[in-house]
Amino acid sequence: MGMPAPQPITTIEDLLALPDDGRSHELLDGIHVVNPVPRPDHERVVFELCLLLRRSIGDRRDLEVFGGRADIYLGSRTLVQPDVFIIVNPDGIRITDWAEAPIPVLAVEVLSPSTAAHDRGTKRRLYLGAGVEEYWIVDIDARVVERWRQGGTRPEIVDDMLAWSLRIGTSGSIDLAALFDRINH
Repeated sequence: MGMPAPQPITTIEDLLALPDDGRSHELLDGIHVVNPVPRPDHERVVFELCLLLRRSIGDRRDLEVFGGRADIYLGSRTLVQPDVFIIVNPDGIRITDWAEAPIPVLAVEVLSPSTAAHDRGTKRRLYLGAGVEEYWIVDIDARVVERWRQGGTRPEIVDDMLAWSLRIGTSGSIDLAALFDRINH
């Protein structure tokens, strides 16, 4: 007699009940997506972007930059793990559980061969549909950032200086050539 077929993962509760296997598990509008462990260059870009964004927001206590694993709820059937993101925390209360985190104002995904289709399609639609103000897709191989904004129908492709400004009164710029040079040294 064979093992029973595993139950499909269709809810956030199902997803959160999975044992930790070291991989990234997301629920994209009710579809379970498993991503492999990221490549070292992926993690280098995540680290550098977190540093650059943190410097840009300075000592503002109402903003937080995160990178790495975080379960961000975009709806009842969507839980994503953006590579880098900024949230607004107007009361300055320390978030102790990801379920308390507001929708990010900026979300960043660093492309991997296995995630490119979801990052450019489903996740873009879900992030922007949930109210994320800007969504950046970092393509390490092409050395560009695809920048999507609320209400836009096409990305802005940036390969030199990425100047950004969010409605929450923070802005900055990132020298993409220098960023990609640092991770490819």
